Amino acid sequence: MQKKIRSLAVIGLGIAVIAFSCQPNVSIQTAQYAVNGQKLYQTHCQNCHGAKGEGLGALYPPLTDTVYQRENRHRLACIVKFGLNEPVSIHGETYDGPMPGVPQLSPIEIAYILTYITTRFGNSNDNFTQEEVKKGLASCK
Repeated sequence: MQKKIRSLAVIGLGIAVIAFSCQPNVSIQTAQYAVNGQKLYQTHCQNCHGAKGEGLGALYPPLTDTVYQRENRHRLACIVKFGLNEPVSIHGETYDGPMPGVPQLSPIEIAYILTYITTRFGNSNDNFTQEEVKKGLASCK
């Protein structure tokens, strides 16, 4: 029974990687990061930001603003880990409620989440690396 469950899990992961890798110009590594990030996103982010990154009305911003993602790429790791306590403008709307961080996440877990968000809800084809996240975290204010 254990073997059967493990086989089904491996098949499910393979299907998910294939689904992400079918996106144009997405590398296998990016697809793997996104698949790993999906589970972490569901656990730590989805309650506020929604299953499709759509946000929650005027309370929580959507994660679909590719301009914001691109212009703030260097800050995103800090936002995930330590939260955000300043207004943010997304798709022309201002959100000023505080966002709690998730301080227990490791740099690789943050890289997975950010890769998932930017490839699934944005139009990025690149993954966040652990080194990029560490560099971003070192510059948090």
